[in-house]
Amino acid sequence: MAQPVNEVAAPRAAKLAFWTLTSMVVGSMVGAGVFSLPSRFAQETGVAGALISWAVAGTGMLMLAFVFQNLANRRPDLDAGVYAYAKAGFGEYPGFFSAFGYWASACVGNVTYWVLIMSTAGALVPALGEGDTVLAIVLSSAGLWGFFLLIKQGVKEAAAINRVVTVAKVIPICVFVLLLLFLFDPGVFAENFGGADYAGSLFDQVRSTMLVTVFVFLGVEGASVYSRHAKRRADVGRATITGFLSVFAIFASVTIVSYGVMPMAEIAELRQPSMAGVLEAQVGTWGMVFVSIGLIVSVLGAYLAWTLMAAEVLFVAAKDKDMPRFLGRATKADVPVPALVLTTALSQLVLVVTYFSDDAFNFALDLTSALTLIPFLLAAVFAVKVAAGRDGSTARGGRTETTVAVLAVLYTAFLLFAAGLKFVLVSFIIYAPATILFVMARREQGRRLFSPGEAVLLAVSIAGAVIGVVALAAGRLSI
Repeated sequence: MAQPVNEVAAPRAAKLAFWTLTSMVVGSMVGAGVFSLPSRFAQETGVAGALISWAVAGTGMLMLAFVFQNLANRRPDLDAGVYAYAKAGFGEYPGFFSAFGYWASACVGNVTYWVLIMSTAGALVPALGEGDTVLAIVLSSAGLWGFFLLIKQGVKEAAAINRVVTVAKVIPICVFVLLLLFLFDPGVFAENFGGADYAGSLFDQVRSTMLVTVFVFLGVEGASVYSRHAKRRADVGRATITGFLSVFAIFASVTIVSYGVMPMAEIAELRQPSMAGVLEAQVGTWGMVFVSIGLIVSVLGAYLAWTLMAAEVLFVAAKDKDMPRFLGRATKADVPVPALVLTTALSQLVLVVTYFSDDAFNFALDLTSALTLIPFLLAAVFAVKVAAGRDGSTARGGRTETTVAVLAVLYTAFLLFAAGLKFVLVSFIIYAPATILFVMARREQGRRLFSPGEAVLLAVSIAGAVIGVVALAAGRLSI
């Protein structure tokens, strides 16, 4: 006897929802950043340092992935993961900072995509430079607002495009890895093993690559951010782990095989996207063109995914009354247009700032990573509270859950150390003015602006911002 249509359709719908969420994770993680990995790693570390870096980053990010999986299952009442977990664990103002930091990180990350694509085109059009000239900024700005108009048509349409693009952009990366495995030279690999003289000690090599690994792994939390769209909460955790394991293999492979075909110092000097330069040196011009096309496709998918997730965080925070109410408005097509406008506007501002940076791409990349560290740390500490049964709504978890959460906390704390004082202070410069949005939300509700504890946090953020501005003005910090 044939099953009723609704019983057949339900499992198919659930399976489709799972792969949609997985596509969002993979689509946001496999962004333009992967195309920059060879030279960025070669600028900092040799093979040994790269292997340790990926082991540390892979283990740490896997712990964070498990944290998001556990929290999705244990606290299904919380939507928009990173922001909601910080609020539930530590209060409204820390939750606001987490939401804003994650959102700002997504906006800055979107700028790296445009800098990289203009740098790619700069190989043919010198006026574009390395993505930081006036012409490059004008064209990137046109791209920013063009995508705004596309996404404004509807979340579902943009997400469908992202699924197609995710598949398309992975193909050039896989071809790159396979070709370099075929051309792999054990002698070159051995010479690159210990690193060049400029790389410093092994610990310094590992530390200096941490922000890069954070950048390329951003998106591991993507399914939790979109949790309100999930058919089943279990799909959020499964999509997170599936997406993470898939892209980890890709990222590590791209980095390591590059050390087997060119001397480390030569890779370090390649212009971005360095994957194109590595392949061009091995197979000729067609390799550069092939990777460059993959980069352009990657930008399409990554920009769509990250813009959607950034707007989603502002939208949910506004619905929870932690952001001004105007950011909680959405069209009939489920598009939070005011949040989308603010997202695009911040990306535009940061794009202009890159013109004054010594290295636009690396500055935007490192700042993107640094801005996510506080939201990730708060989520990990909240996971410890949940595992200990101290979040007020769950029973105590098992030993494995507790261990995973503690490891995630230690990893994110190490990342803050690895980021260094420079990016912590620059992050404060961005965080502190954001409090205006929090004040607007409190005034709309007729509530007291800050509790005593919140006032302390505000004072710390303002002090950090002032120190950062003074250091920039004095030339002790540079962008």
